[in-house]
Amino acid sequence: MSRQFFCLSVLTLALSACSSVDSKHAQGDFDYAKKQESKEFIVPDSLDKPATQREFAIPNDVNHQGPIGSKVDIRAPSLVLPIAASSRVISESDQAIIWFDKVLEDENLLTFIKGSLISQLTSDDVSYEEVEVTSDSDLKGIAETLDSKWYHNEVETGWLFTDIESSTSMRFRYEFFLKPHGRSVSLKVSLIDYMKTDNEGGTKNIDPIDKQRAEMAMLNEVVAQVDYNYRLQQRENRLMRANQKLVTVGENKAAESAYVVEMSLDNLWDNMPIFFEKHGFTISDLDETKKIYFVDFTKPDIGIWDSIWGDEQPVIDVSDAKYQFVLDPLDDKNQKTSVSIYDANGEPLTLDTLERIFPVIEAGLSFRNFY
Repeated sequence: MSRQFFCLSVLTLALSACSSVDSKHAQGDFDYAKKQESKEFIVPDSLDKPATQREFAIPNDVNHQGPIGSKVDIRAPSLVLPIAASSRVISESDQAIIWFDKVLEDENLLTFIKGSLISQLTSDDVSYEEVEVTSDSDLKGIAETLDSKWYHNEVETGWLFTDIESSTSMRFRYEFFLKPHGRSVSLKVSLIDYMKTDNEGGTKNIDPIDKQRAEMAMLNEVVAQVDYNYRLQQRENRLMRANQKLVTVGENKAAESAYVVEMSLDNLWDNMPIFFEKHGFTISDLDETKKIYFVDFTKPDIGIWDSIWGDEQPVIDVSDAKYQFVLDPLDDKNQKTSVSIYDANGEPLTLDTLERIFPVIEAGLSFRNFY
């Protein structure tokens, strides 16, 4: 026998042994399942009977039809994983159901969750159909239902020549329930059709544990898709805010040249110290009633190492002096605030100066890359 043929034979045996391992059922000795119950201990009438403990007694009315020995399913129980933001499960529930609470205020919650489900079905290359809306008296909300088409899964065996060992097909139902206030939506997944074909034949019956595991696995796939869509939407929102023009050159209420910031007066006032710290300003005094910051400006020194490593901060090209930053709301809705800059003599900076330093001021008052 050649060495190559021997190695090939050993590899084939190893693969055969691995494929025969059953991770669903226990392996080993199950002599306990064949044991007969011992006869009751008989005590002569002339002797006292010893005390008996019934704590661990097994009554005869237990379910004797359940699995025994190697037929016991040893897999860990399936759980619904609430990994998406503001998702929660019903405690002690064996159903594949999860609740989502509103996260994105500018999105319809039911539409968002339903869209995530459709995205998951599309990525799985499985079509779906709408089912007539039903009502649920317990949840007292509107409901929508979708049924998926068939999910197909085939298990192949063999190395050089493959053969289909088993084929499993499943269809699921997805039920949405929206609370009347519109801020909470539940999603329930149910297995509605099942077919399996293997060497032993075909069946439409599925073990209850396998059914529950299939439902929860499918629900977890949808929850993961919801989480992904949340992260995608948050990224788009961050990019939109980063690219949004929050600061422009305009005028204050006195028709003086000033910066106009798309931010409420209170929010901008609270964040101005961050702007000052990053750009060489030191707050010497403030008037919170009139919304005035009195600051001293010293142009920051840029060291050679800052230039090499790219750590230098953008510099505002104005003279080292004292300045006043005056904030004032520009509209009744308090969505725009003017920022007027005055020198030590109380004169507003000219329009040419505001436009020259605008690139640095615009990024600073937009608070980009600060958090």
